[in-house]
Amino acid sequence: MKKLAMKILRWLMTPVRASYRRRNGVESGEEKKEIPNAVLLGMARDMIREGHTATISVKGYSMRPFLEHQRDRVILDAPDVLQVGDAVLAEISPDHYVLHRIIDFDGDDVILMGDGNLQGTEICKRWDVAGVVTHYLRPGRTILASDPVLKHRIRLWRRLLPIRRYLLFIYKAVI
Repeated sequence: MKKLAMKILRWLMTPVRASYRRRNGVESGEEKKEIPNAVLLGMARDMIREGHTATISVKGYSMRPFLEHQRDRVILDAPDVLQVGDAVLAEISPDHYVLHRIIDFDGDDVILMGDGNLQGTEICKRWDVAGVVTHYLRPGRTILASDPVLKHRIRLWRRLLPIRRYLLFIYKAVI
């Protein structure tokens, strides 16, 4: 019965997924050139250190449901004060960057976890944080990272870690 329900759910969601792929250029045949993360994010880190902001496109699914792969972009700025709940770009090993959320501190160590991750964390030093997200750019709108409604949703999402698996399953089926 469970397998039958899953087949029906997949069948029902096929038009939604196909429309999502068409909207995001997955099936359009367009060729997109991508710069390797190590190069692009290293350049973004350098620009932020020089006092500029950097806007990058999101790659990957580890920040779902708040950021979506190749749909959303973020504006990064130099970190003044790091806080639990901030989304940051951090270099966790040489030339390996992640855009994840701070979940805790341990001295100079910053513990990171993606919103879409069910387990597993990354650790970096405070000085390895290249930038903090100040704006979330979605098609047709901009959301400030300091928005109280967004901050409330992020806190709620962190508390829902035990059932995140099920919530993400439903989210993936709907988009």
